[in-house]
Amino acid sequence: MDATADLPQFRAEVRVWLEANAPDGLAGCFDWRARADLPGSVMSGQSEEDLARAQQHPLFRDWEERCLAARLVCAGWPEDHGGRGWDALHMSIYDEECYRAGLPRVDRLQGESMVGPSIILHGTDEQKAKFLPPIISGEHRYCQGFSEPNAGSDLAAVTTRGVVDGEQIVMSGQKLWTSRFSVANMIFVLCRTDPDAAKHRGLSYVLAEFSAENGIDVRPIRQMTGGAEFGEVFLDGTRAPLTNVVGGLNNGWKVVQTTLMHERVGGGRVTSLMCLARQREFDGLVDAVRKVGDHTDPLVRQQLARAFTDVELLRITWGRIRAELAAGRDPGPPASTWKLRWSEYHARLGALAVDLLGPAATIRPDGDGYPTDRWQDVFLTAPSGLIYAGTSEIQRNIIGERVLGLPREPVPG
Repeated sequence: MDATADLPQFRAEVRVWLEANAPDGLAGCFDWRARADLPGSVMSGQSEEDLARAQQHPLFRDWEERCLAARLVCAGWPEDHGGRGWDALHMSIYDEECYRAGLPRVDRLQGESMVGPSIILHGTDEQKAKFLPPIISGEHRYCQGFSEPNAGSDLAAVTTRGVVDGEQIVMSGQKLWTSRFSVANMIFVLCRTDPDAAKHRGLSYVLAEFSAENGIDVRPIRQMTGGAEFGEVFLDGTRAPLTNVVGGLNNGWKVVQTTLMHERVGGGRVTSLMCLARQREFDGLVDAVRKVGDHTDPLVRQQLARAFTDVELLRITWGRIRAELAAGRDPGPPASTWKLRWSEYHARLGALAVDLLGPAATIRPDGDGYPTDRWQDVFLTAPSGLIYAGTSEIQRNIIGERVLGLPREPVPG
């Protein structure tokens, strides 16, 4: 891909800019690479709170200001909305160069990759002026209010109610698997505002203040690792102005589709970085196996060879998606192949790691609470990748029906 268009020159320019502008010592004050992946990566015990503290470091604050001045925050947004108009290929190169330099890419997480694009496509001019600048500045930090106890993969089945009260919408219900709840001050909520409408109709996409004062109660969900990356959110009279309804009242499903598309592919960001992170992770496992002395065992070498092959297949699959993007085409259903491949590979890798490391993998390290080491963390959290961002079953349905042309799955009735 770097042999096409302006990409080689762009990569060189990014590398030069990073070398000239990154504050001395920034790369060494935190393991920024460990935060470049989805849940279930080798994160060395880092948490959202650890990252938030690192982002208060003077070196990071200096870096953030330099990136803001250079319009490198939300750079994938159109220029007239504060970005640089970079497509997924240019964004992925920028992320790759930050990763290789050990530098943080100053991002706004779900606000940048999910909420912002949805507002840009479906929002009014007033909503764009109101909500986009606070995302870029970091004033607004979003978490997602989509999944519910009985509506995870089937989002159209949400039951959280939204009732119009004058010029406001009042929401009540429960949301589940809410990531980044601990650092958020805003939430984007899918709620049902017309209970008599068909399943995919009568839904609204609402931006609301995420605070106890606004009727929100958050309860962390303790995971097998002892961490709490997700929370359950209870909305009890949570209010937002009707002007915070993106796409119009009862028209939220089309906005949701935009949000989910950006979540699945990540605009090139997560996919590109995941290839680098998985290679780093595999190299770490090889080093760990060498330390226990099993690296010469033929069966172990065969298992590692398969893992290496899977990493290469991830890179090739992402290359195919990049090729579609470079040709100006939406990767569409093939993105499901990517999601299915990386999530199932990672679950296998976690099981392989604890198997190869032997009895020591069953012993928790010393520390307060319920600490896990890097490979225990992968083993315990990687299976969640089979569920979030669309379960493996759903991805297989998409591939079967939309790529292979197989008959649609029968609807129980």
